Formats: sequence, structure tokens, C-alpha cells
Amino acid sequence: MTNGSGDLHVLSAGALTTVQDLGRPGYAHLGVPRAGALDPAALRLANRLVGNPEDAAGLEITLTGCALRLTRAATVAVTGAETDVRIGPRPGDTGRPLAVPAGAVLRVGPARRGVRSWLAVSGGIDVPPVLGSRATDTLSGLGPPPLRDGDRLPLGAPTGPPPGVDLTVTPPPAEELRLVVRLGPRQDWFTSAALDRLLGTPYTVSSLSNRVGARLAGAALPRAVTGELPSEGIVLGAVQVPADGQPLVFLADHPTTGGYPVIGVVDDVTPLAQARPGTTVRFHGPQR
Repeated sequence: MTNGSGDLHVLSAGALTTVQDLGRPGYAHLGVPRAGALDPAALRLANRLVGNPEDAAGLEITLTGCALRLTRAATVAVTGAETDVRIGPRPGDTGRPLAVPAGAVLRVGPARRGVRSWLAVSGGIDVPPVLGSRATDTLSGLGPPPLRDGDRLPLGAPTGPPPGVDLTVTPPPAEELRLVVRLGPRQDWFTSAALDRLLGTPYTVSSLSNRVGARLAGAALPRAVTGELPSEGIVLGAVQVPADGQPLVFLADHPTTGGYPVIGVVDDVTPLAQARPGTTVRFHGPQR
């Protein structure tokens, strides 16, 4: 699919590259999660660096990188994970505007630290919106499918010049995450020992984590109530505890309802976007 503003040809899609913007909030009552970039601030920054509106659609690139060819000259920016960027034979920096000539190959290398990078292109990725968003939702299937080798994505017309900035600095991913969690709504379904374990012992990020949720491994959280719970609403950051007692923190592509009890809700899940398997996670209550 192409348009008058050129397109982006996917030469190598990598492990998981998806189109993302700031998501489609406001549809949970219809069973539609927000989706969108796992680190919205990183996508906003990339868009600002190329002169796009902050809610323009870009690419979220997971772990192994990708290779792309642009059919028109454009300004691009890559934010997020520590990675190498090349425009043809020329190296480029993350966190700054980069000029890409028409026909040049843009390569985003594997992440050396962190997991995900966000790529913005001047004009944005101009795939058709679904419910007001161009975001790929990997759980429901809304939006464009994950990229495959050979795909072509239309580019919109640039709307403004890149800002006068040489470089932005992104803090490196933390080796240990400390997440603020607010207990409820079903903390009474768990024993006092479970609450002590949640707030007092470390967990590690499992390799089974994805855009739906970060699965954690550590001390099991025993229940005080063993009955079945009717499905109820799930929000971003909900810490659900399945039958094995291992907590699961829901991320952008989470389901809108679930039948396992939610012991608490994490205030800010953004750090989990860059958490590799094995990363230590500690929960603590809000400061008073």
C-alpha cells in the first residue's frame, strides 16, 4: 500500500515490530483495551524530534531490531533501548533527528540494553485508524498486524520541521525495578502471608512476558479464598494472580475482564517496557 507521500518498505521485521501510537482509550466498556506504545513518553519524544504531533503513529521494535527502506526522503528518530542505528553505511545516534535520503536502508540493531525501541518518521505511519487509533493490539487483533518481511506501510505528509535539538539523553534501563502498587480490589482473597511476600520479597521477569502482561516468578501468593471469582474489569497495571500464585502485571494489550483475583494495581508500568527476562522487580506501597 502506497500514497503520494511515499512509503516504508519492511526488509526485515525482526522478532516483533508493530505500529503503535498512544492507543485507543475509552473503549474498555466495549471490551477494547487501550493498546498503544508500552512507553508512551518514548514515542512522544521520537515524534517531537521529527516534527510530528505527539500522537502520530510510529513503530515499536522489540529486541532484535529491524531493517527498513524509505521511498522518500524523511527525518527519523529512534528512542528507547540502547541500540545501534545505521542509515546505509552511515552510523546514527538514538535520541536525535536523523536525515534519511530516499531509497536508503535504515537499520535499527538489536537492543544492547532494554527491550524496545520506538521509531518515528516525519509524517507518521499512515495506516487506516481503527476506533481512532492506528495501534496494533496483539490480543484483540485490532489495528494492522505485526510487521512481516516485505510489508509496505504508507507515510503521511510531514507537518512541521524537526526541532532545533542536537541530542536527547535517555536514562539506561534499571537493573532492579521498584514498582508502586496499591492493594485491591481483591486483596482480601489472599492471606496476610501473601501480602507480606508481595511487598517484601523480590520477583523476576519471566521470558513468557509480552505486550499483554509481564509475568513474574518468585514467592507464590497463597489465597485465603479458594472459590471462583466471576469475571470483572481489568485495568492497566492490574496485578492478577492465577492459580499458580505467580503475579502477572497487565500491560497495554491487557484483556478488559478477567476471572483471577487482582491483588493490587501498579501506579506506573512504563519501566516494565524495558525489563528483560531475569530483571528483578520489587513492589512497595505508596509513600505517605
